[in-house]
Amino acid sequence: MLALIAQSFRTKKQVWVVPVYAVLYFIIFQLLEKYIRNPGSYHLIHCPLDNYIPFCEYFVIFYYSWFVFMFLVFGFFMVVNRDIAEYNHFILYLFTGMTIFLIVSAVYPNGLHIRPEQITGHNIFTVLVEKLYASDTPTNVFPSIHVFNSLSAALAVNNCKFLKKYRGIRIGTFVLAFLIILSTMFVKQHSVYDVAGGIFMSVILYRLIYLPAEVTEPVQISNDIS
Repeated sequence: MLALIAQSFRTKKQVWVVPVYAVLYFIIFQLLEKYIRNPGSYHLIHCPLDNYIPFCEYFVIFYYSWFVFMFLVFGFFMVVNRDIAEYNHFILYLFTGMTIFLIVSAVYPNGLHIRPEQITGHNIFTVLVEKLYASDTPTNVFPSIHVFNSLSAALAVNNCKFLKKYRGIRIGTFVLAFLIILSTMFVKQHSVYDVAGGIFMSVILYRLIYLPAEVTEPVQISNDIS
């Protein structure tokens, strides 16, 4: 039975895994958010560098662009890209990091107090920041999932064989990921420590998941003799 399941995963995309994991992740995350609402129930994260990073409401556009970015990358690997191994590596990469984040949040409740006390000015950008603050609490922030997912998606795209000839797309994903990472700090949604944690987790998991696969790929030996 287990052999049949393993064979199925090797020969067919298990698209159902994405919505199932998304529902489970959302439920667990909401429970964690409810558990550490009081300031005394979590560890306060603060990096001295946070004091030197100014609040800039314009970056909220890049913060929200994360949702579109992730939707497009998931859609590409689920629907467009036919490489089953790359799809499996991608969801393993993303879901492993997101699961680690949930575990960290459960055993090490954390939060921030770096949001501006008052947002001056009134424009579409400040309105979006206020909506962000109202919908997303400054808790369960380490490591940053915005950062982890953005960098991991960019690395997965750049590792995709189908996109090797599309240099503009590959560069564009890194540029957008970089802007999203900056936005987490400029809208005061994450500390430098959160960002560093997200980057570190993305790089380590990339080395563990993608590099061994590259080593085990069969080497093509030419029979031509010149």
